[in-house]
Amino acid sequence: MYNKKIKKTLYVLNIDNYSPAITDLTYPVLQTYAKRIGADFFEITTRKFPNMPPVYEKMQIYELAQEHNNDWNIYVDSDVLIHPECPDFTTLVPKDTVMHHGADYANVRWDYDRYFLRDGRNIGSCNWLTVASDLCIELWKPLDDITYEEALSRIHPTIHELSTIIKPSHLIDDFTLSRNIAKYGLKFQKVKDILVALGMGNAEFFYHEYLTTNDVKIINIREILKKWRIS
Repeated sequence: MYNKKIKKTLYVLNIDNYSPAITDLTYPVLQTYAKRIGADFFEITTRKFPNMPPVYEKMQIYELAQEHNNDWNIYVDSDVLIHPECPDFTTLVPKDTVMHHGADYANVRWDYDRYFLRDGRNIGSCNWLTVASDLCIELWKPLDDITYEEALSRIHPTIHELSTIIKPSHLIDDFTLSRNIAKYGLKFQKVKDILVALGMGNAEFFYHEYLTTNDVKIINIREILKKWRIS
């Protein structure tokens, strides 16, 4: 029987040996999920954009995905947990559509240029969990028509974010993906909406907190693993 293998890779970003106390907890769980959905697990550990904030290294996926000849690309932040029973979203999202866990209202986060104005959907990327096929690889395309300084000047963290650890530079990845969604007219879907449609709107498949310190994250991750009964 003909059964073509779908090539998938789950990428994580681990620059400068990011918090081993966290990755020792999260990576085994993410690797279990990747194995269950038939995806390779790949750590991005080297810098390609040394003059940019570390989060911008996510844009390496634009070339890595093509080098790996992937049908599907999944990006997950290193401090995220995904329950091993979480659905395989590559079987639920059309190949012409990109998926994030959720989205912000872009109009309060970025200064708009003609791409945002033309697009009109006001999608603000929250790319700690992102899925895109080979048809939508431009989602991770590095900025090539504005400078880093221009991009940074257009980023406006919320008042609450600024009261924590967040600065405009922390959001350069969210800005870049938001702009690419608008620039290339990429269709967009949210995990939350997919789960609701599947009757699993209350399912707790994820853990992610980005405004807390690593010490707090470690405590919370251990509690979640205990709740999930994952040792």
